[in-house]
This record gives sequence, structure tokens and C-alpha cells, in this order.
Amino acid sequence: MGLFNKRKTEIKTYDREREYPVVRSSICTGEKVAGFKDSETGKFRDVMLIRNDKELETFKKLYDIEEIKTEY
Repeated sequence: MGLFNKRKTEIKTYDREREYPVVRSSICTGEKVAGFKDSETGKFRDVMLIRNDKELETFKKLYDIEEIKTEY
């Protein structure tokens, strides 16, 4: 049964010269959203909801990210 459950992780891309990865965290609710922030305009582009550490690691693997900032 486990033959078809493994997914191949495909690395996605983003504009590394213009954007940087950020996790936005709500102070009130604790909700976290991972995405990218434009360094010129400051506009945030959300990519996925982060509910636990495993989902954060998945986001980092998808976009080949080593470090990520958290903003409140």
C-alpha cells in the first residue's frame, strides 16, 4: 500500500533578487502564513498556511530555503 504514497518533492522558484521568504504570525491568534515579501514595495505574497513545524519544513524544502524570518 505504501508504494504510491511517496511524493517526489519538486523545488519551486521565486525571484530571489527581489523577494525574500517570510512567515507572518498573528499576535492575537497565532495563525502563521508562509510567503514572500517584495524587498522594494514591501508587499507580501502568501503561499501556504503553517499549522505546525512539519508544514514549515515542507515550505522550506519546496522553495529550497535555509533561513526564514518571522514577522508579527
